[in-house]
Amino acid sequence: MTATNSAAWLPSPKTKPLSIQPAPYTPPGPNELLIRNAAVAINPIDWHLQTKATFPLTYPTILGHDVAGTVAEVGSSVTNFKPGDRVLAHAMSMATQRPQDGAFQLYTTVLENVAARIPGSLGFEEAVVLPLGLSTAAAGLFQRDFLGLGLPSVEPVKTGKTVLVWGGASSVGMNAIQLAVAAGYEVVTTASPRNFDLVRSLGASVVFDYRIGTVVGDLVTALKGKELAGVYDTIHTGGALQNCLAVLDKLQTRVIVVTVWPVSEDLKTDVEVKFVYATSIKDNEVGGAVYNDYLPQALEKGKFVAAPAPRMAGKGLEAIQMGIDEWGKGVSAEKIVVSL
Repeated sequence: MTATNSAAWLPSPKTKPLSIQPAPYTPPGPNELLIRNAAVAINPIDWHLQTKATFPLTYPTILGHDVAGTVAEVGSSVTNFKPGDRVLAHAMSMATQRPQDGAFQLYTTVLENVAARIPGSLGFEEAVVLPLGLSTAAAGLFQRDFLGLGLPSVEPVKTGKTVLVWGGASSVGMNAIQLAVAAGYEVVTTASPRNFDLVRSLGASVVFDYRIGTVVGDLVTALKGKELAGVYDTIHTGGALQNCLAVLDKLQTRVIVVTVWPVSEDLKTDVEVKFVYATSIKDNEVGGAVYNDYLPQALEKGKFVAAPAPRMAGKGLEAIQMGIDEWGKGVSAEKIVVSL
């Protein structure tokens, strides 16, 4: 007997609340998994897509990027997963424009190269905070057209090089710190003082308060004499990109700066600044290297932390709208999670 599916649909641009309605139960394609979702997470992009329609979508659609649950079915070409496996995965409906690939439903289809097994010690509500932040961090750090760093390992070899991560306590920042350290790089970062211990615990060697007027000079002093492999602006707010460029100017160094927001055409700089799009890792070796090869071992051995911490918004598809609304009020060093 085929299972039935339901979803929190976005029927048209800027519609609120999401509409809880039946959804197709879609078997996985050859390289896909069908996941019975146990938990989903809310990201800033979900709020922007619903309230501002900031990205062209095909409606009706199902939003959401982060899922964790149990594999219900596997595609004909899948060899690394089986029904019953506990997994987290990056739901790709924003890239595919297919409703079955959105997170905010009971069953989601995902590509196997952006899915990872999770250990029994890690709950679904804890694991689900990872996918979009992990993918965005990995896309900027490891893709050849971006920072092009070496890939992460559970037994990293130090490279002697340093990465500057602006916004270390953001979801992308926490993942970027851990991935860069796992690839053998030193990480210098910024955060608010209340999150200093958090980012240090994830592997950052030096952290500065991004809100103080001396932050650019402090970073220049910390980075002077080091071989800088690249800069990652993980937040793009509060003058983050401009401060990153100011650091490079004062160091008289030119490396690629990756940012999570489209670059303004008015930006005047001789530094190469590149906007990164998380879903691009499904199309190259980075997706499988991070999700299939690295992450399961790292989680099992306690060498990668599921961060940020979950903030529970409720249970059931109806709670997803509450979670999106809660994100709009502001969240720091946490990710809003709904259990299904």
